[in-house]
Amino acid sequence: MTARVWLVVLVLLVASCGGGEDWHAKNVRGVIPDLAFEMTNDEGRTVHAADYRGDVVLLFFGYTHCPDVCPTTLARLAQAIKLMGDAGHRVRILFVTVDPARDPPALLHDYTRAFSPQAIGLRGSDAQLDALTKRYRVAYSHDAPDAHGNYAVSHSSAVFAFDAEGRARLVIASELGAQEIAADLKRLVEAR
Repeated sequence: MTARVWLVVLVLLVASCGGGEDWHAKNVRGVIPDLAFEMTNDEGRTVHAADYRGDVVLLFFGYTHCPDVCPTTLARLAQAIKLMGDAGHRVRILFVTVDPARDPPALLHDYTRAFSPQAIGLRGSDAQLDALTKRYRVAYSHDAPDAHGNYAVSHSSAVFAFDAEGRARLVIASELGAQEIAADLKRLVEAR
């Protein structure tokens, strides 16, 4: 399936599970699995989901060579965190590369920090990336390289929000603005 088809399936699944709470993003409490992974962060250290307990986590899959979706999404998330004021210090953006061959830790570090000090790049082995993308039903694919070895990567654009206990709470779609995202994140931070 293409990334768009998977996103449509996810949106339809989520739309049927409102949970009775009024959120700007889609409420996925009880539908999406809790945050769980083992990856390498952009400083070269092995990290686990438990390392981020206590903070609201935004999980987003992309790659540093992305010309549009990734920088736009990361900029919007960074702006939302700024709008939260001091509460924004309790939010982490975990940017998982779906192109680890071209995204070494140093590049991930520079790329994510250019958007926000709250953003952390993650990468993993093929098995780790496959496990994580399957867990959250994230689709991605690499195009064939051109004559210069360059290629595009198609990927899902959804952002998954987890509360401070690592429970899946929201899926943030691309049409939400920074103020709406900030309002939802502030509620998650204050829910502790």
